[in-house]
Amino acid sequence: MNTAADIPVLITSENSSSSERRVTPSWSITHLKARLEPITGIPASCQKLSLRIASQAPQPIEAQDEDATQLSNWPLHTYAEIYVTDTRPPGARANYTDVSKVEKYELPPAEYESRTDSVLAWKKKQKLGRFDPNAPTVEQQKIEASYREVEDRGLKTGVRCRLLPDSDARRGEVMYVGDVSDIPSGIGAWVGVKLDEPTGKNDGTVKGKRYFECAPNCGVLVRPERVEAGDFPVLDEFADEDEEF
Repeated sequence: MNTAADIPVLITSENSSSSERRVTPSWSITHLKARLEPITGIPASCQKLSLRIASQAPQPIEAQDEDATQLSNWPLHTYAEIYVTDTRPPGARANYTDVSKVEKYELPPAEYESRTDSVLAWKKKQKLGRFDPNAPTVEQQKIEASYREVEDRGLKTGVRCRLLPDSDARRGEVMYVGDVSDIPSGIGAWVGVKLDEPTGKNDGTVKGKRYFECAPNCGVLVRPERVEAGDFPVLDEFADEDEEF
């Protein structure tokens, strides 16, 4: 039980933020250190105490005979700070702020899924996310995202375009937008481009199936994010750059 003489002070150390504690002026320094050990994690024999009051210089709380020296010898003002310094070498100090080495318990996935009081159980009950029977599959989401990309980029048959990141080096015309079942590595929208120069990979056919018409090596099928639609006329490599019109 706290007595009328108890004084609230702030206890601070390297490994602990300020916390309010009540001390009794009649305590000895030895008794105070024993009380501070479980708060700071610093052994009583390795504590060096100092009293800090506002902007005043810190006052060491120490004595030749700490068992017989009472705290009343120091001006214990309300909410003064008692700072506890660890005198042990750095390598011998426990680091209570580093939790990387603390062993953590991880609930096995099977046990978590069997619980009825988890977020997962609540989602199942509410049919949210992947538990929604009407929710699109991951594959459907990818397909929808690819066609949104086509729409956002204004890609449709007949528009002029250039390939990225080749910039102006490869220009052409969009000839096809849609699925290409003969390319098993990717689902969703593909863009068929008839290039102005024979720097492509095909003539508009893939595995014998024709998707659009173009000359040999002038066709290419790419993902929408690699195509930029715009006013990109056919480049004339013989044009005079200084010619005025």
